[in-house]
Amino acid sequence: EKSLPKTSSCSSLNPSGIFVSPYALNLSSFTKLIKRLQERHPEFSRDEIVEAVQEVRKINKGVLSGLAISSIEEKSSAIL
Repeated sequence: EKSLPKTSSCSSLNPSGIFVSPYALNLSSFTKLIKRLQERHPEFSRDEIVEAVQEVRKINKGVLSGLAISSIEEKSSAIL
């Protein structure tokens, strides 16, 4: 196996060595978004904040891609 040439791949390892599927949610952006919302709305639980983000996704035809994180944050805050 060591003689195989290195080729680019659709999947990769993140800096901590954990496999990341190319189809996985961008968890770092999601984590940052949840953290920002938790700081902005400490009175709500993480679950309530995640539900608000999911509601934004539902309103946006089932997707969050294409929306700026700040826009998702504003819409989630309005729901909360």
